[in-house]
Amino acid sequence: MTTATAQLPKSTKPVSLVTRWKRSTWIPRVLFPITILLFWQVGMQVIRRIWPFAVDVLPTPMEVVDMMWGEIINPFVEGKQAITRENLYLTFGRSLLRLGSGFVIAMVIGTIIGLAMGLSKAVDAFFHDWVMALLAMPALAWALFTGLIFGMGNRSPIVTVVLTGIPFVIVNVREGVRNTPRELFDMANAFKVPRNRATRHVLIPSLMPFFFAAIRYAFSIGWKGLVIAEVFSGQDGAGWTIKFYYDAHRAHGIIGYAFFFVIFALLLEKLVFEKISNRVFKWRPKTTDVALVEALFDGPDDAASATAAAQI
Repeated sequence: MTTATAQLPKSTKPVSLVTRWKRSTWIPRVLFPITILLFWQVGMQVIRRIWPFAVDVLPTPMEVVDMMWGEIINPFVEGKQAITRENLYLTFGRSLLRLGSGFVIAMVIGTIIGLAMGLSKAVDAFFHDWVMALLAMPALAWALFTGLIFGMGNRSPIVTVVLTGIPFVIVNVREGVRNTPRELFDMANAFKVPRNRATRHVLIPSLMPFFFAAIRYAFSIGWKGLVIAEVFSGQDGAGWTIKFYYDAHRAHGIIGYAFFFVIFALLLEKLVFEKISNRVFKWRPKTTDVALVEALFDGPDDAASATAAAQI
């Protein structure tokens, strides 16, 4: 028995620097924050010439960076006291503990309800309108409501995270169950595959993309609800610290702690969510349709090379 080996077309055209830049992913990621900082710096110089009072209101990038660096090194500098009651690490530690507690509760309850709604039309009809109402409810309303009920402390931020995150988990999990190919279940039934094996090898893999979307939505929305709750009913935490800098009329502190949120979210995405996602979806092909479409605009040789790489 002989096997035919496909001859993959190879491109002999040299790749230009512009093409390499277009295909690169890390160069645009680095250029974007640099561009924002340049526009910020130039804009501040122009605004301060036109409006001299902006010196006391709007900070420059270097003023924000100095504030952030001071917060980072504060615990390691002997004799240096934090501007607020707690340093950066204690502040974020308390907020992350509340976020993690509410996030786990929202994921567990939301997954159970979402699965039930996806598998049963009666359960879906029972919860549907109320889930849509929860989606429409702003995080600010939950933060104020829980603050009135639970007062100062940990319970108000945790409950706010649960209430803001749980509808997104329910909706994504329900849609994941509904979008599971019916043909796969029919084939499993035809081969008399046990229900537990069908659930493990058919339902769960089809549900994973929606489940990871639910994780990201619940985390991002819950994080915003947490900060708002700490602003109105917190005695410590990241939200309370932002409110402290607001009351002190220190814009560089507000912007600096907002950047801490962004940095933490990016690190969590790269070091946790992305690694887990790559491990779960390692069976997927690496080359995407987007890469192939981009290659079509680069020329026939590059398109042939990209198509050949996708077939390997």
